[in-house]
Amino acid sequence: MGTTTKIRPRALVRASGGPRYTVALAVDALGTGLLRPFLLLYGVTVLRLSPPVTGIAMTAGAVAGLVCMPAVGRWLDQGARSTVVAASMLVRVLGVALLLAAPTEHVWLFAMAALFLGIGNQAWPAAHAALVATVSHGRERDAALAGGRALRNAGLGVGALLATACLTGGTTALRVLAVVTGLAYLAAAALAWSVHLRTQPAATPAEAGDGRPAPRMRVLLAANVVYVFCLNVPEIALPLVLVTQLHASSVWSAALFVANTVLVVTLQVPVTVLLSRFSRRIVLALAGVVLTASYLGFLAATSLGHGWGAPAIAAVSVVCTIGEIIYAGSATALVTALAPAPVLGRALARFQLSTGFGLAFSPAVITALAAHGSAALWGSLAAATLFSAAAVATEKDRGTRLGLGPRPESAQL
Repeated sequence: MGTTTKIRPRALVRASGGPRYTVALAVDALGTGLLRPFLLLYGVTVLRLSPPVTGIAMTAGAVAGLVCMPAVGRWLDQGARSTVVAASMLVRVLGVALLLAAPTEHVWLFAMAALFLGIGNQAWPAAHAALVATVSHGRERDAALAGGRALRNAGLGVGALLATACLTGGTTALRVLAVVTGLAYLAAAALAWSVHLRTQPAATPAEAGDGRPAPRMRVLLAANVVYVFCLNVPEIALPLVLVTQLHASSVWSAALFVANTVLVVTLQVPVTVLLSRFSRRIVLALAGVVLTASYLGFLAATSLGHGWGAPAIAAVSVVCTIGEIIYAGSATALVTALAPAPVLGRALARFQLSTGFGLAFSPAVITALAAHGSAALWGSLAAATLFSAAAVATEKDRGTRLGLGPRPESAQL
């Protein structure tokens, strides 16, 4: 067990890719926040598509984006860094352009727009993590990854608030939002590309490996599919329970979502740095325990009924958000610690595949379980998450301890 030291803001920016890249992250997040929550509304109100058709097109785009991840991983392992990040932003510019070009009731152009937006959204996390892992090491790298997530959540929140304020303008306002989003992605891509960061690819096939994940990575990837359900709890599970089971006002759902965003923005870096004295694997297992406790807390809160149920869920949601923060601060960091440098891109791509898979299917799983009652929903989530945490904790590996600078493997056991 080691000690922690304070990371200064300037060092955090440097470890995150530098000032220009940090601005690119903020602009990209702001653009995504402007459009992402209202893409469904754009399809329904501007293009006059039916809600089911719009939803299917958006889901298909997100799933199709996952198919591109192996190619993204290979591209990263060829040495590209800032170019891949910029490409993930540029492809979303194309998606926004297709949105603006789509005529009324034209489902195929909307589907193509959703596809390109999905590709960009899926490729960005792996590309960003690979870039950060190239410019920083050890505890600074983990703090930089946490800082990037906090910055992104802040940008998403501000963008969503601005978009909400503009919704009174109807279809014209939505088209303006799309234009602003496209310009934001274009500016972010230019800033990211200007960093001009790349690495040397593996010199020989032996150095690059055969591309197959090690057994310890398979366990992590499988557990991550379950862990990632926590990201959809504030957006899907809690509103569903509050409205359909407790018959609470929708204001509760909105307040919980805002509280989740504020907590992530303010606590992501401090909590990640605080826990940096422990191994990443132990911290990830701890995240599973905290999330399990929160799921059991939600189960108890729903049993209180209409009067006290909503306030109790609000209180427990803080615990759930803390679990989410611990998970987000350790999962990607553990992948970067486990993966050899020559195959880091492919490892991060596989991790994003598991994340995207969990995010894509968790809404269907959550709603199906909720239909059978609170015990089925929260009990199943708690059992699956606890099992995943146990699997993560019992895996043995090297290089998962936090440290400053490039790590000697023997010093990181």
